[in-house]
Amino acid sequence: MVAAASTLLLRRLPVHHVLIVIAIACLVVVGPSCCGAKVLTAQWDVEYIFWSPDGEEHMVMGINGEFPGPGLRARVGDTLQVNVTNKLHTEGVVIHWHGIRMKGRPWADGTASISQCAIAPGETFLYSFTVDKAGTYFYHGHYGMQRSAGLYGSLIVDVAEGEKEPFEYDGEFNLLLSDWWHKSVHEQEVGLSSNPFRWINEPQSLLINGRGQYNCSLASRYNSSAALPECSLGGGEQWAPNVLKVLPNKTYRLRIASTTSLASLNLAIGGHNVTVVEADGNYVQPFSTTDVDIYSGETYSVLFTTNQNPDENYWISVGVRGRLPQTPQALALVNYLPNHASKFPTSPPPVTPQWDDYNRSKAFSNRIQGLEGTTPPPPADYDRRIMLLNTQNTIDGLTVWAINNVSLSFPPTPYLGALKYGIKAAFDQTPPPDTFPDWYDIMSPPANPNATTGNAIYTLDFNSTVDVILQNANTLQPNDSEIHPWHMHGHNFWVLGYGDGKFQRGDEKLFEKAGRRPPLKNTAVIFPFGWTALRFVADNPGAWPFHCHIEPHLHMGMGVVIAEGVEFLADVPRETLSCGLTGMMFSGNGEEGHN
Repeated sequence: MVAAASTLLLRRLPVHHVLIVIAIACLVVVGPSCCGAKVLTAQWDVEYIFWSPDGEEHMVMGINGEFPGPGLRARVGDTLQVNVTNKLHTEGVVIHWHGIRMKGRPWADGTASISQCAIAPGETFLYSFTVDKAGTYFYHGHYGMQRSAGLYGSLIVDVAEGEKEPFEYDGEFNLLLSDWWHKSVHEQEVGLSSNPFRWINEPQSLLINGRGQYNCSLASRYNSSAALPECSLGGGEQWAPNVLKVLPNKTYRLRIASTTSLASLNLAIGGHNVTVVEADGNYVQPFSTTDVDIYSGETYSVLFTTNQNPDENYWISVGVRGRLPQTPQALALVNYLPNHASKFPTSPPPVTPQWDDYNRSKAFSNRIQGLEGTTPPPPADYDRRIMLLNTQNTIDGLTVWAINNVSLSFPPTPYLGALKYGIKAAFDQTPPPDTFPDWYDIMSPPANPNATTGNAIYTLDFNSTVDVILQNANTLQPNDSEIHPWHMHGHNFWVLGYGDGKFQRGDEKLFEKAGRRPPLKNTAVIFPFGWTALRFVADNPGAWPFHCHIEPHLHMGMGVVIAEGVEFLADVPRETLSCGLTGMMFSGNGEEGHN
């Protein structure tokens, strides 16, 4: 039972040095008891604000006048109640709680046209859900391309009172990574849906906790021939670099989350190795590395020890991987106290690895294994296998992405309500294909580039084990295949393995490397001209998107929707269903939803 209602901490998660005991003490004061689950509440107003993320002022999507949005922190078992008011004048909004499985409350997933209707301008919606797994998470907009506009923030879930993590540390920091364009998100969306096609191009800057630098570089002082002038290290401005204040000979946890719209990233700390201990809210077998690849939608926790020269400060660098970099590295500072934060490191920032060294990227991904004792092994076999071919195509002269030759187009009626109440006219009832033709050549542009739009869904038997083979292919351009990080809502999946080329019968042997324990994740990458194999149990009643987490790719149709066990749900709150055909069925107010 919930102990008592409390006020959710709306403080921004700390960038400066904060001991764990302090963070826990802050949580205790929100309720009358030191133990037991709590109800944590917040009131959010979503609106456009003027901000200077990288030194140039533009409009961003903020929450309560903040960018990024307020950081949230809770314990396993706590219930979050976040009341979101849409103060945008011309568009709807939803908030997706990335990595939270929403068991028993799929309508709180925050996905427009899938779990709910978008919150209309001037209206309010209450997201109420329980967090059931410790880890590093985040939230973001899931309507149109609002994540690109800056609608995101951190969500940290600590272990339940009295429990411990399987590793120890003295303090922690939280880094929320993102990419930033000066072109408005609306202009980006229109360009993606135009003929001729207008690509969004590369971001102007990379941001760490909403801060970056444009048209200058803090690293330029180390290179006399640098293309960009040197930035000032001064503080106070919205775009000034983050400073992580540390004490010598301590171990710190660095939580990292990537909300990027396009960029795959690599993070390194000058002079320090890091030990990876968590991925996507799941513990992993610890391993040491010099740097971490992180794709859009992924989260990690790494440990680092401040065992370097205490008279120096050190750079954290974040650079682009998987695309030819046209965006400068983002930088933050590890400030060894009592040094002043204005003291420049004597060594330049770490150099981001070669952007197209995919063998290096694959080696990193293959090192991620589940932690024995916390990660159960996957079921020994599957009940159904679905092959999803990712291709770039054209429809009526427009460039799209398609899955098994179908480009996803969301219907006006949310799938969850349509399924629960048997509204068959809400979406195409013909099941989408489970596979693609054997003859398809993934190494060449499609011989017939034409695709179709569709909104049919994959209906899964409840509690069945499902394998998904994500197959990458050549784009419309010869000798070109892109990285695609795929994110599944409502579930964690086991990453069984990665492979090059076209998945063939018999490639299952690659799943069974001696001693390897497949990790549980909610986001997994497909490498160019390759495949990724996933396994999950369809045990969470609801309708769930499964899609590429690159914002323009989803906007262009790169996703599917899965559903299972909807018949086992109690009534779906009518407040989630005020649009489309369900809107004709329901009216009035309830305990949660529109006010």
